[in-house]
Parts: sequence; C-alpha cells; structure tokens
Amino acid sequence: MNILVIGPSWIGDMMMSHSLYRTIKSQYPEAVIDVMAPDWCRSLLLRMPEVNKGLLLPFKHGELALKKRFYLGKFLQKNGLYDRAYILPNSFKSALVPFFAKIKRRIGWRGEMRYGLLNDIRVLDKSKFPLMVERYIALAYDQPVHSSNLLPKPLLWPRLKVEENEKRLLMQQFILPSDKLIIGFCPGAEFGPAKCWPYYYYALLAEQLIYEGYQVILLGAKKERKIGQAIIQTLSNTTHSHCSNLIGHTKLEEAVILISLCTAIVSNDSGLMHIAAALNCPIVALYGPSSPNFTPPLSNKTRIIHLSSHYDNIRTGNTKDGYHQSMINILPKLVYQELNTLLYSIK
Repeated sequence: MNILVIGPSWIGDMMMSHSLYRTIKSQYPEAVIDVMAPDWCRSLLLRMPEVNKGLLLPFKHGELALKKRFYLGKFLQKNGLYDRAYILPNSFKSALVPFFAKIKRRIGWRGEMRYGLLNDIRVLDKSKFPLMVERYIALAYDQPVHSSNLLPKPLLWPRLKVEENEKRLLMQQFILPSDKLIIGFCPGAEFGPAKCWPYYYYALLAEQLIYEGYQVILLGAKKERKIGQAIIQTLSNTTHSHCSNLIGHTKLEEAVILISLCTAIVSNDSGLMHIAAALNCPIVALYGPSSPNFTPPLSNKTRIIHLSSHYDNIRTGNTKDGYHQSMINILPKLVYQELNTLLYSIK
C-alpha cells in the first residue's frame, strides 16, 4: 500500500503526526508512507523511520494557489503513486491535491466542509478526542473510531533518534564542555510572547543552575534572537561564559541534536518542547494561556506547570510587555523545584 500524507505546517503538530505514521505501520508493516509538507520539516521526517520520504509542499502558508495544486495533483495522478491519502490539516485547500490526484481513498476529519474532496470523511466530536495526537491516531483505522477510549493502548507516541557521532560533532561545533551536564532552555514560541515565560525569569533560573555547575544553552528560531540576547544581558558577568546563546544560530536538525545532548529542557509550549518529548528528554513544560490538556509533551519524563484554571486561545499577552499574566505568575523558584524533582525521579 502506497500512502500520501498531507502533513501539518507547525513543528509541534508535525511531531505529533508521527504517532499516525507509527500506528499505520503497526497495522500495515509493508505500507510505504510519503509525507507532503513544508520544506523546513524534512529534517524531522528523515528521523522518522516509518516515513519513506518527505515531499515538498510548494505553497506558502495560507496560500490557495488553486492552479498549482491542480497541476501537482495531476502530476501525482499521472504517476499513479498512491492508493490512499490522509489529510491532517482541517482546511479546505489541504484536501485539494489528493482530490485532483484522484487518489482512491482520501481520509480526514470533516474540517472546513470537505464533502466530496474527502471520500472517507470522519466527523470529529472534540469532547471524545481531547488530545490532538488522539485525533491523528484515530484516522489510522479503516473503520471510524468514535472515542479516544476505543483506541488501542498504549498509544504510539512520537520518537526521534539521534546517533552518538552526531552528538560528538555538535559538541565540537558549538564548543560545548564535555565535563558538564547541559540544561536547555527553549524560551520562544511561534506566536510571540503571550505563551512565553519572561526572559528575566529564564535568566534567574540560569544563574541558579550555573552556580550549581550546569552549562545552559538557549535554543530557538532566528526571530527569537532578541529573547536570547535579553537573557544573556540579564546574567551577571561571571555566568556569561556558562550560558551559550544558540538562538537563531542553528538549523532545525542541529537543534534536534542539541536537545538530545541535554540532561533536561525547560520550555514554553512550543515546537521544540514536542521535539524534546520525542527524544525522551526530561522536560519542565510551562503553560499559560494554552492548554496542556490538548497538546501536552508526549513523554513520561515531564513536569507540567500550568497555574491557570482555564485557557484562552489567544496570541497576544495581557501585560504591557506582551507576556500573559498566567506566565508571569510562574515564579523561577517553582520551576527550579520542579526541575530538581524531575531530575531526582529519573536517576
């Protein structure tokens, strides 16, 4: 069976989609799975042994590009490559290429009223599938699954693997000490500071960890460089050399390897948090306006801090510096305690 997956556009969602590929392969070991997704995520797909290859989805995020999608679909149809397709995004446009390719079976949640585009259409009751990863996994089964309680257990969580020689090369490339344990910070988030723990809290935590003998590394995307700079500038002069600001200085595949080097990760709700979970790296995950009840880190080595009794689906903070008050309420002392508890529990 040859399968095409139209993959998600965000790092966290792409990581969670690995559970679908693992579940498909558990049922159909001979299935060949290709994933069509944005170029940035190919490095992640290469680390998923269930994926045969990553195909470039040549459209900008949110772009309809109807004519381009039509020709891409006809190209796939001409080559007759696929027996079925799974469409993971819920948008109308994401279902167009498999439809134009006339792939025999096109599976996905109804989403934006995609009757006709999908011919194996599932209707989602969100209350029956509280976790995003459960919604992905449910699509793997030929007959509709109507509740997460009916999914076979245990769920196959995302898992990435990094080779030891990759770790050695990155240690040398970024001049990281081999005689110290490394704690990684992922202080950014896709939609800005609303989901971020304040940089000055990260700096306070870094000071404490460096005092105890750890090396701290900061990881994130180019657009988050200012966060890393602010953390470094807040540190005392004696601790600068023990905190490596790598934000914006790594490719995604390098960030994956660097996370695998860490004794633990402290992270906002972000794509890098989900990568850390897939690497089975211990994580202290910080949640404010977003919900750990929908997209938690999928690992048993986690401590989640979420002080709010509810969550808001927002992208802007409610304080003058852009942070959300629920993140400001998480004090460094609490994060330090949870980190120590986590490290002690896995010894």
